[in-house]
Amino acid sequence: MAALVDETHDPALTSWVESADDPATDFPVQNLPFGRFRRSGEQSLALGVAIGDQVLDLRRAGLIDTDDMGVLMRGDVAARRELRRTISQGLRRDSGRRDALRACLVPQRNVEMVLPCRIGDYTDFYTSIHHATNVGKQFRPDNPLLPNYKWIPIGYHGRASSIVVSGRPFRRPVGQIKGPDDAAPTLAPTRRLDFELELGVFIAEGNELGEAVPIERAEDHVFGLALFNDWTARDVQTWEYQPLGPFLSKSFASSVSPWIVTLEALAPFRAPLRRPQDDPQPLPYLDSSANRQAGALDITLEAALQTSAMRAAGVPGERLMRSNFRDSYWTVAQMVAHHTVNGCNLQSGDLFGSGTQSGAEPGQGGSLLELTLGGKRPLRLANGDRRTFLEDGDTVVLRGYCEREGFRRIGFGECVGTVLPARVV
Repeated sequence: MAALVDETHDPALTSWVESADDPATDFPVQNLPFGRFRRSGEQSLALGVAIGDQVLDLRRAGLIDTDDMGVLMRGDVAARRELRRTISQGLRRDSGRRDALRACLVPQRNVEMVLPCRIGDYTDFYTSIHHATNVGKQFRPDNPLLPNYKWIPIGYHGRASSIVVSGRPFRRPVGQIKGPDDAAPTLAPTRRLDFELELGVFIAEGNELGEAVPIERAEDHVFGLALFNDWTARDVQTWEYQPLGPFLSKSFASSVSPWIVTLEALAPFRAPLRRPQDDPQPLPYLDSSANRQAGALDITLEAALQTSAMRAAGVPGERLMRSNFRDSYWTVAQMVAHHTVNGCNLQSGDLFGSGTQSGAEPGQGGSLLELTLGGKRPLRLANGDRRTFLEDGDTVVLRGYCEREGFRRIGFGECVGTVLPARVV
């Protein structure tokens, strides 16, 4: 089911790309995430891997013969793992290909990152039981967690066309809003704009229509993970979500980080799937010994906020929270198995959102809805700014990284988005 730890994860490996050996980098030679980029002044796109503060152009290096990420995604698991091993060998300090590959590097500061692949379809899940409980308490204090949650990986089909790459700003959305005491709704810019700290799961090889993917092979259909921010207009959501769920409250923009960290890179950071003993056991199609033993992923996640006042003063963003994907109630393999059990055909480049990743503690909410108790308890930032929900000019930065004794720290880079004023209604 899962990629195994091999020589590419050896913490003693170093690279002839000096910046890759910086302990603070997200992109050491043990990581090698994939992305698409455009050189300054050029229109054509290329595929590369991040190594330190550089990008290795894979086609120019002779390591692939395509600039289509979909071709890599559709390749079989063995081919993907062999490509990763070959790239690793070429970038190691003792590589005989150093001189040839050096000419294929380009500084990350000199490239424009674009979406990692063409995203055909997008499904958002709800895998954090802590987030589901926190939100449920605000709307159903006596019954915060609905009875199906512990049986089904809950999800809904979202809008792929409005997913943008990290760094691209977006406008505050307009929608119908109706307060509890309003006689009728009005069309207005949202006043309760929120972030949602998630992970994105990119599908590799798809499955045929009508054929379910068994959980034992589910991860063979996953290319890797990225950071994902599913921006949400909470007041629009409150009015529209019954009876069919989110619509305009989420389809205006979602941000994804540009680098896909492969499941192979994440192999050292596996963890057992932990659930309370008295919780119901998953139905057989959602259960396997491998998923129980190592289906979870130990990924630390953080969200930071930089207000426009901070930016004007040269102050970096302030961290709001920290959680871990290890605490997710449902795993990546379970998401794939459930999504396809009815015969739904996934395709290369499809994206899953994990749902907001919150921790068990009060300060670990993955959204402002949780951190401010629905706006009832504003956050006071170090510079004196206060926030219940996002204001124009605010920038949210998501980060993710993996650390474990005996292995090299790897990271996901950043997922950044800035709120622009709404268009005039």
